[in-house]
Amino acid sequence: MRRRKRPVIPKQPEKERFSLVGKIKGAEFFQYTGSYLRIRIALILLVTSLALGVGGFMVLEGYSFREAFYMTIITISTVGYTEVRPLSPNGQIFVSGLILLYIGVFSYSVSAFTFYVIQGEFFKQIHLNFLGKKIKELRNHVILCGFGKYGKEIAAHFMAHRVPFVVIEKDEEEVQSIQKGTARILYIQDDATHDEALVKAGIEHASAMISALPDDTENVFTVLTARQLNPRINIISRARDPRSQRKLMRAGANHVVMPEQIGGFFMATLVSKPGAVEFFSFITNHYGSDIDFEELHYEQLPPACQGHSIRDLSLRRASGANIIGFKKANGEFVVNPGPETVLEPGSSFIFMGNSDQLHALHDYLDHYESSHGMPSS
Repeated sequence: MRRRKRPVIPKQPEKERFSLVGKIKGAEFFQYTGSYLRIRIALILLVTSLALGVGGFMVLEGYSFREAFYMTIITISTVGYTEVRPLSPNGQIFVSGLILLYIGVFSYSVSAFTFYVIQGEFFKQIHLNFLGKKIKELRNHVILCGFGKYGKEIAAHFMAHRVPFVVIEKDEEEVQSIQKGTARILYIQDDATHDEALVKAGIEHASAMISALPDDTENVFTVLTARQLNPRINIISRARDPRSQRKLMRAGANHVVMPEQIGGFFMATLVSKPGAVEFFSFITNHYGSDIDFEELHYEQLPPACQGHSIRDLSLRRASGANIIGFKKANGEFVVNPGPETVLEPGSSFIFMGNSDQLHALHDYLDHYESSHGMPSS
């Protein structure tokens, strides 16, 4: 008689088996809860023990709440003051058990607090509270979502130009790189796609948000969430797939940047116009040059300057900065606008110059009315 072979059950991968156990028993049992939970449990045990002692004295000995609370406190502290009144046999047994219970609770509480301090959680919480306070004070800042290779470059640019910003990063290694770095960077360890993370970053007071996450789907969710929380914020997002560009614009992004596409364009242009690309790389590399760009909107001009041409304003002669672009109200650009170009509502000028020239430009416009003998508005 032939023996029937037992069916072979395929072995589950370790990851799947772990996930299955997690689903059956509860995934939270496999997560490290940290010392915060230990402190919370210790506080719950102390309060519960206190309530148990007060209730026991009131029921077994007929004490008032004040007397029961007093007896519970001297029992916990083992001070040994005189009892309110002699205890009954049941009361003596109850107090004996209560003392043993308090010994265990006290030992657990001391160990939890000691672990909390030794592991650095106490000072970590102080550090996080300090960061939260500083973030709440920010106004007209930039929220940078993602501290990867692009996020680090953006942060370096902001620090060089003293632009206030806060980083949202969920990866533990990237957060540790911020903590161990010498730069003082405000950060939040959280998922940027969550509403709570953007609210903690002060999105209602932010002027702009950059979503530099490596995944296009996460960028779409982040942009969509940010646009709902602050309809007026300027949103710039990174994209890897060209098909994601339209989705990001529909989600609410004002600008979508594709770093790989820009890098490919630069490398291709280096073949035909190497000098022009090298010059552009030089003026945009702020670590090696003092050249910068500035956009001046019509609304930023003093009333006395509005409605006048480039020739009438004498901006280059007064500051040395060059007007290299003119952005019309409909979004079109004019390269090297002529001297008769007039800045209109909704339009802006693009300036190029070093830091001294751009500073002189702002100083010239701030004192334009007084220097031309006009009453200030």
